[in-house]
Amino acid sequence: MSLPRSTGSIIRSLPNQSSIYTSSIRLLPSISFPSSITKSISTSRSFTTSIKIMSTLQGFQIPKTQTAAVIQSVGADLEIRSEHPVKQAKDLQPGECLVHISHTGVCHTDLHAKSGDWPVPPMNPLIGGHEGVGTIVAIGENTQKSPVKLGDRVGIKWMADSCLNCEFCRRGFEMNCPQVKLSGYTVDGTFSEYVVSYTNHVTPIPEVLDSAGAASILCAGVTTYKGLKVSNTKVGDWVALPGAGGGLGHLAVQYAKAAGLKVVAIDTGAQKEKLVKSLGADAWVDFKTSKDLVADVKKATDGLGPHASLVTASHKSGYTQAISYLREGGTLVCVGMPDAEMGANPFWTVFKSIRIQGSYVGTRQDAIEALDIAAAGKVKVIFEQKELKDLKDVYEDLEAGKIAGRIVLEVSKQ
Repeated sequence: MSLPRSTGSIIRSLPNQSSIYTSSIRLLPSISFPSSITKSISTSRSFTTSIKIMSTLQGFQIPKTQTAAVIQSVGADLEIRSEHPVKQAKDLQPGECLVHISHTGVCHTDLHAKSGDWPVPPMNPLIGGHEGVGTIVAIGENTQKSPVKLGDRVGIKWMADSCLNCEFCRRGFEMNCPQVKLSGYTVDGTFSEYVVSYTNHVTPIPEVLDSAGAASILCAGVTTYKGLKVSNTKVGDWVALPGAGGGLGHLAVQYAKAAGLKVVAIDTGAQKEKLVKSLGADAWVDFKTSKDLVADVKKATDGLGPHASLVTASHKSGYTQAISYLREGGTLVCVGMPDAEMGANPFWTVFKSIRIQGSYVGTRQDAIEALDIAAAGKVKVIFEQKELKDLKDVYEDLEAGKIAGRIVLEVSKQ
């Protein structure tokens, strides 16, 4: 599939796919997909490859150097380097693979990695990025029972690796593993032509998905999909989405509609209103023009308020207002991470039986499911494509809040 290009439009989207994939997976508790899209979505990947010796993709020559976007130290300017070293096949450890990146998404988390303003410090020097799609060109010597093989097109996510043996990994909380490695944060990420990743955690990309369109599913898509899974909602329920017109929010709208939920989108501006309504939002509340946001959200949702609120916005008001407009027994799902205290009123939280649920990215299986739903044509990423050399400008636009949808960088032509 070729990437659609248009010189007259800033926002580009992945074309709808006609191929249908189905399964018995459940997007939310008590929610099954409509039968029209539940016939072949795969919920697992076959584990058939066993590579016991160092292996390189036939006919592929791994270069010694590459172009990469490097941050030398916390708060330093981003540098685009053309002579950054590439780890060679002979130097890969068992379980490691070398991925030739074609596209990578850009996320607000990358800004936090650059500035080092989170409680968990990033490594330095650092290559950021955690929404990469590319081809496996080498696998480390003595890697056994690999679920992927040379030549596979795979995705690299925020969660680069985990031990798979601790209590958290066994219980399906791989992202909370004490030994977890984070792409573009504690290990080098996808803002480079070649990335060392891990065979047990890279995610195969469905054939029908374009690499550029699949990139942001690996973070924004997985994150919002998982948040909806833990929202305690069922078909026909209302969900509020503060930040609905943003990179995560516009995907949350689509995953919610795929689950049979009704959506009240909360954001600001005519462009974002047009975007979310085109994606199926049932109601719209502009937080800047609304004189009483809580009343307006309740009015749009049967007068009682939504059954859940999935907060992707990066401002604390997204959380403080949610307790007030959620209906009794509702769930507040925390995804966005503003530098602020939540400020939930204990009385109303208890009196209304409100459930507060943190949701942190997703597991390997969540990633597979999120991609398969997109492959079924139910979700498409709205994005603008740029090049790796444009990353500095992209960071500035992200900080200024100028981006609707996502930004995807073409790293190399494949």
